Amino acid sequence: MAKILILGGTQWLGRTIALQALGEGHEVTCLARGTTGGFPDGATAITADRETDGAYDLAAASSWDLVVELTRKPAHAKAAVEALSPHAGHWVYVSSCSAYALHSKPGAAEAAQLLAALDSSAEYTDEQYGAAKAGCEWLTIASRGNAALLVRPGLIGGPGDPSGRTTYWPLRFADGREPVLVPQDEDDARYVQIVDVRDLAAFILRAGLDGRHGPVNAVGAEMPLGDVIASAQSAAGYTGEVIAYPLHRMQQDGVEPWAGPRSLPLVLPAGNDFAGFARRSDRKALRWGLVRRPLAETFADIIAADGAVVVAGADGPRSGLSADHEAELIGQLA
Repeated sequence: MAKILILGGTQWLGRTIALQALGEGHEVTCLARGTTGGFPDGATAITADRETDGAYDLAAASSWDLVVELTRKPAHAKAAVEALSPHAGHWVYVSSCSAYALHSKPGAAEAAQLLAALDSSAEYTDEQYGAAKAGCEWLTIASRGNAALLVRPGLIGGPGDPSGRTTYWPLRFADGREPVLVPQDEDDARYVQIVDVRDLAAFILRAGLDGRHGPVNAVGAEMPLGDVIASAQSAAGYTGEVIAYPLHRMQQDGVEPWAGPRSLPLVLPAGNDFAGFARRSDRKALRWGLVRRPLAETFADIIAADGAVVVAGADGPRSGLSADHEAELIGQLA
């Protein structure tokens, strides 16, 4: 049994890590404000605001076999690793493939260039997400003397996806409305890599407790966009009409790529700039023990979890087309 501290643990990925660790019999403590989600049952809670002095004092009074850090704010990463590293056997920082400077080369591995690191003194904004993750990596390595695992996930999917990117298609096929508007990739150039949140959590725990060091792309299997959409349709058992939407129409129709309202989720922007975005090398992660369930299983579990996994806004799902917008686009194609 290991003694594990999760800096977070009340939201999607962090909570999944905590629950898996508890299920394996580990002693788990979560340090968080506790305002955006409850602490997992069975975990020891340290309620702390990481913006305040002394946030890590209680955690620093103990020793930890493993610390898992999930922050996107360099100031938080710096304060935490300086306060807790002397008390931690192993350290995992959960970064992101968004930290890479370029996304144009398929098959790029962990040695690819990162964005310029956001400094810990800079104010964080969502637009600086990739640079902030790069900054957190740098600060972690600087403090730990390279003795840290830097996990760089790509797109994380599964039941509970708060972004709605991976839940939109299986739930759209499952909701019974016909027809379904689906993206038609005329160039067959768009790919998707989805790593199930539960498989990612298991990998973080396994590799972290094994004492792995350095960066690793924890990504899903590379799949053409059309195959991903077909997998979602099959998981839902949908046999009704589908209408192909030519992706070259997106800009003129006001349809956004990838995520967000009025979007076609998982559809990357056209052009070479994103040719490698969902085609990162997974070789190191597989060597280090990443085990991935079939995407069809992830989609089936999303459907089984029902629509509660989608965070909806006033105009529809957080990511995807509202019913009215989809009907409008279908009408334009008629």
